[in-house]
Amino acid sequence: MINRPFRLPQRLLTVVALTITIAISGCQKTPDASNTQTDTDIQASSQNNTQNSNQPSDTQLPQTTSTTNPAEQQAPLTILALGDSLTEGLGVDNNANYPAQLQTRLQELGYKDIKVINSGLSGETSTGLVNRLDWVLQTKPDVTILTIGANDAIRGIDVKTVEANIRTAVKRLQDNDSVVILGGMQIYDNLGSDYVKSFAAIYPRVAKDLNVTLIPFFLDGVGGDPKLNQADAIHPTKEGYALIVNNNILPILQPELKKINPSNVTNTPTETAQ
Repeated sequence: MINRPFRLPQRLLTVVALTITIAISGCQKTPDASNTQTDTDIQASSQNNTQNSNQPSDTQLPQTTSTTNPAEQQAPLTILALGDSLTEGLGVDNNANYPAQLQTRLQELGYKDIKVINSGLSGETSTGLVNRLDWVLQTKPDVTILTIGANDAIRGIDVKTVEANIRTAVKRLQDNDSVVILGGMQIYDNLGSDYVKSFAAIYPRVAKDLNVTLIPFFLDGVGGDPKLNQADAIHPTKEGYALIVNNNILPILQPELKKINPSNVTNTPTETAQ
């Protein structure tokens, strides 16, 4: 008799296999839903952590506040020196003419952010000056020191024409919001006393009518002094211009600058030497 191995029926084997599988699965720990994070959750958590680390705490917030008053912000001022060779500085170095010396003195006196532009032109007449106003007004001057007329007088140009031109120049400058300081001129008697008197009277009359500040005589204390003028006896030397700046221009200019922008002075300007 041959002994055959004992075998379970196929159907019973299948049932046993399924039972073992289910038993193994039941032994594994079920994940806690509260501890489960998707990729999106992880990304969001990372972003929150980054934001929290960058967010300053109350102790990290700036404790100081700005003390700058917008009204104290300094705006630059432009002074236009407009005229003929007396303004240009014919015969002296570029740093010796009156606009250059005026710039230096204003800085020494404590004024800041002020620029002096030299727009003097040798041989300029009042008519020529009027014709180039459109060009010079591109500088947008806050103050204009206007000194013109000497070359007109040398040529004997009619006083009425000179005055009309000066009035036109002053009005144009004022219309462009520039404060005008008019430099008065006087001439020698070679053209006769009537012309000399009529010419000298132009400047105070224009200043009064158009409400501008007047330097009574631009060359006061310098004109006619051989020690302060070049060989032509017309144009000042460096020393002559220094006196004009300190004695004739600054005492008139400083009050105007204070009216325009009092805060443009770093330190209280000292009184100019007389």
